[in-house]
Amino acid sequence: MPNILDIRRRIRSVINTRQITKAMKMVSAAKLRRAQERAIAARPYAQMLTNVLKSLVSRAEIYDPETGEPKHPLLAQREEKSILLIVVAGDKGLAGAFNANITKAALRFLDLKAGKNIDIEAVGRKGRDFLRRRYPAAKVQTQSLADLAESVESEPQHAERAGAVQVTGEHVGILGKVEFAQASALAESAIERYCREEIDSVYVVFNEFKSVIAQRLIVEQVLPIGQIGEQAVRLAEELTEEERKKAKEAAVTAGVGLRTSEATDAASQFGTAQVDYIYEQAPEQLFRDLLPKYVSIQIFRALLESVAAEHAARMTAMDSATNNATDMIDSLTLVMNRARQAKITKEIIEIVSGAAAM
Repeated sequence: MPNILDIRRRIRSVINTRQITKAMKMVSAAKLRRAQERAIAARPYAQMLTNVLKSLVSRAEIYDPETGEPKHPLLAQREEKSILLIVVAGDKGLAGAFNANITKAALRFLDLKAGKNIDIEAVGRKGRDFLRRRYPAAKVQTQSLADLAESVESEPQHAERAGAVQVTGEHVGILGKVEFAQASALAESAIERYCREEIDSVYVVFNEFKSVIAQRLIVEQVLPIGQIGEQAVRLAEELTEEERKKAKEAAVTAGVGLRTSEATDAASQFGTAQVDYIYEQAPEQLFRDLLPKYVSIQIFRALLESVAAEHAARMTAMDSATNNATDMIDSLTLVMNRARQAKITKEIIEIVSGAAAM
């Protein structure tokens, strides 16, 4: 027979755990709302920049008519021999399968690109720890985003590779408050390496976040730039129906909106009218100024949406933990009541038996 005192002690322990998970759920819901606002606030600028480039592409020649070469090196298509993979995971745990799914997607992509030289830039502590255990660090390694600006201006450093797949950079602690300067430094480093032909393509693995119930894990190609304004998704994994249902229940109980607004109509319509614009600068100069910004905003968007998806995953995980704690409390209470009833019944039987014996 279970001890009633032990059961009560366990019930109190589960109640305390439920209070913690419920508090973490509400904290994640508050952070999710702020992350959604930041992601939404960045969309008009990204949409307007995209439309400006689409307008420019439709009215200017991308390739030199004499040589046939693109007017900017970021548009050049080369055979993929060396790849840069940016893996955006989280800095913290307790977010369900969020970090595990990202690392699994990265491994699937590495399997698809087997036989090629792949450099990995790990963003987030969890992704960094996982990748560092499986792959060696590059002999010449950029340690932080603060060093990227200096490495961009320095001469290229050619070193012997540590392996076909190697970790060339790790960026921990930047997801707590994502700044455009951080994404820009990461983009500038990738652009510089691409222009020097050290790498032939750049991919980003992250969680694309549209709303709590509309998100997917994708591998998106950032360089070379193909179709302006179109996502070059190479791998995609949608939420399952059960995961979407759990996320919806967690969002409703936490008071988080299920849908987010899109970019403003003015930004989405800019540059779409069939009008011949007059540009003061030459197309080469416009591409030189705008295309790096386009790459930077793509990486910035990936960081912002990954942060929002992480908070959504943690909110859902803590909601499930709270529900499981409630079910466990009910089950333990039932066991305690049965044990107490059995104890009382035993005592009554002993009293009756003693009275009958007298």
